[in-house]
Amino acid sequence: MAKLIMIVDDSASLRQVVGLTLKDAGYDVLEGADGSDALSKLKGQKVHLIISDVNMPNMDGIAFVREVKQLPNYRFTPIIMLTTESQEEKKRQGQEAGARAWLVKPFKPQLLLTAVQKLVLP
Repeated sequence: MAKLIMIVDDSASLRQVVGLTLKDAGYDVLEGADGSDALSKLKGQKVHLIISDVNMPNMDGIAFVREVKQLPNYRFTPIIMLTTESQEEKKRQGQEAGARAWLVKPFKPQLLLTAVQKLVLP
């Protein structure tokens, strides 16, 4: 059974590019348009990894990570932040919220897949 990875980004084109990269590598993909949308789609199913943007409307990536980590089913789900943000302060906030990795856009698909393979839950 393929592992499920959630992509959270307000850019439909970025979700599509990341989604194709992951699908080509054999993963299943669930998409959220922002933090609120993504939370509403989790519904307790097993998600092996989450890739989230930081800057989004309604609920930003850092707030989303904090919310996800409050949910018992997702407390240990690894989260990669994929964002244009590269400031140390933002990275620190992300780590404190529970993010495990930080990739800066534009990203190289192979770099993303390497991070995914390292962090994805068994």
